Amino acid sequence: MEEKQENCKRHLGKFGEEKAAAYLEGLGYKILERNFIYGHTGEIDIIARKDDTYVFVEVKTRTDAQYVEPEDVIIKSKQKKIIKVAEAYIDIHNIENFYCRLDVITLVKAEHGYEIHHMQDAFTK
Repeated sequence: MEEKQENCKRHLGKFGEEKAAAYLEGLGYKILERNFIYGHTGEIDIIARKDDTYVFVEVKTRTDAQYVEPEDVIIKSKQKKIIKVAEAYIDIHNIENFYCRLDVITLVKAEHGYEIHHMQDAFTK
């Protein structure tokens, strides 16, 4: 039962990442990486670029936001991991003279599909 539940979560997460990537592309972002992993530190769901800005995106998808908003699940320790992975990506790719931003995209099941919320500079607010 636990394995089935984990598979459902993984499938929902991948679904959300696909929708978020399509959403960003629709806004003119170029998707550079998906599921970028840096050692044992962590993972960034989407790395995108638009103009002179690199955007590191954490995606959260929920079928029910009644008790906890998806963005509330990204606690400080998770934020620190995402920041470390983003810094590693910047170093690995020798990114200089560009603005970098950490965003959160949430998808919450609504009556007809999913509502998408895009919070720019989410960790600084």
